[in-house]
Amino acid sequence: MNRIAIIGPESTGKSELTKKMAGHYGAPWVEEYAREYIQQLDKPYDFSDVLAIAQKQVEQELFYEKEYTGTSEYVFFDTELIITKVWFEYCYHTTPDFVEERIQKGFFDFYLLCYPDLPWEADPVREHGDDRDFFFDWYKREIEKLGKPYAIVKGEGECRFQNALNALNAFINK
Repeated sequence: MNRIAIIGPESTGKSELTKKMAGHYGAPWVEEYAREYIQQLDKPYDFSDVLAIAQKQVEQELFYEKEYTGTSEYVFFDTELIITKVWFEYCYHTTPDFVEERIQKGFFDFYLLCYPDLPWEADPVREHGDDRDFFFDWYKREIEKLGKPYAIVKGEGECRFQNALNALNAFINK
């Protein structure tokens, strides 16, 4: 099974792209847990909340690593631990060891890194709309440190989807 992570700054179409890619391949997909978690809070998030998000992300990965019995050729993840690591470092200047260790394990086979070329869409859980290029560059560096294959996805609407599809097909067919 090819494990595909779709990551990028906020408001770059990750969730829509994840659903569309999974639908195209008839594959399972894992929703962004951080959004769900943060939306249910009745206070600003803190270190313990980001920790809970990271633990759930590891749990989701472990399910597809050890328990999944389906026959799908792919699974798509809407974000993953690199984004959580960056938030730990950006907000709290530290990263729990288990997060770094899990990232280094190299669970994902391929990354689709969404470029911030879509208009910013504000919502209650999004932050740093003016810093999307900064975070894009940081995520890119983190993927490159892992030595994992990735493609940058640009374009709007159907073009963005086709660019992602072409990038994944190029990776699979190499």
